[in-house]
Amino acid sequence: QVQLVESGGGLVQPGGSLRLSCAASGSGFSIDAMAWYRQAPGKERELVAIITSGGFANYADSVKGRFTISRDNAKNTVYHLQMNSLKPEDTAVYYCNLDSTYFNIWGQGTLVTVSS
Repeated sequence: QVQLVESGGGLVQPGGSLRLSCAASGSGFSIDAMAWYRQAPGKERELVAIITSGGFANYADSVKGRFTISRDNAKNTVYHLQMNSLKPEDTAVYYCNLDSTYFNIWGQGTLVTVSS
């Protein structure tokens, strides 16, 4: 059974940085794409960033130039979301999402709060 575990959320001041991580555990699967979504209170879940197995990345307009999605150099089942120049409007629960050939799964979410 494949599972995703996110980490790295927390409280940060505006202008600060955080790095979220998503670790996939299990066996016998390939990762076609890994994405980060977020859901702010009272809002729908939205796509933040996605990276394909070939390394192609795409971002929501609201985070372009500030966020970077990447695969860990040492562990190809760990993905990161580097978030810089954080704004209060980035406050949300962040979820990673794994898309494989035969399934699609979500992590449990990690809370990011940007506030002074």
